[in-house]
Amino acid sequence: MADARHPARPPQPPIRRDWWSKSFAGVLLGFTLAIALSGLVTWVGPGGPLAMNKFQFTMWIVAPVWLGVVSFCFLFRSGLRAWLWLGGANLLAYAALLASRGPLPH
Repeated sequence: MADARHPARPPQPPIRRDWWSKSFAGVLLGFTLAIALSGLVTWVGPGGPLAMNKFQFTMWIVAPVWLGVVSFCFLFRSGLRAWLWLGGANLLAYAALLASRGPLPH
């Protein structure tokens, strides 16, 4: 019952069905993408993986990248697009990481 002290609240819209899919894509694929990009910073950045204090930086860069991906995953039109685009970004990032490490040992 609404009165002057407690006005009636409008009904809340339900959570859209694709938000769960987008959320899981952002959390799972966003984490793996952040790990790959952190590895790229390690191998391609100045000094290579042996540069002084680089391990701290690459460790701490994972969280902001991951949170950025999770935040922006809701801009995709559908959950399927989020999975496909983030999956493709993961494939590209890991391919670049593999290529940046040099030739494979025999």
